[in-house]
Amino acid sequence: MQVTLGRADEALVISVMESRLDAAVAITFKDVVRDLTATEGSPVILDLSRVDFLDSSGLGAIVGVMKLLGPDRPLEIAGLTASVRKLFRLTRMDTVFRIHDTVPVTNDIAAAG
Repeated sequence: MQVTLGRADEALVISVMESRLDAAVAITFKDVVRDLTATEGSPVILDLSRVDFLDSSGLGAIVGVMKLLGPDRPLEIAGLTASVRKLFRLTRMDTVFRIHDTVPVTNDIAAAG
């Protein structure tokens, strides 16, 4: 699971560098994001602009990350592809997450995974 880490203003931006977020990588994704957000207290924006396929396991991992961050640390989503946006809409997750049409410009910090 390849991700990059950046900053946009006060937010931590985690960009998923994979085309699929599915059962095969969901647990690894959740572990990587948990490790990257362990010490930061800022909001987190998850960049899914490269993800073309998201299944229920991947969506569950994203919800799991939101729960790990807690209510005082929002998880926002950015850059949804058409198919992933459709899944968010069908599952009504578009009412749970703040979704940005575009990914904010970041100052890259590191690559992980």
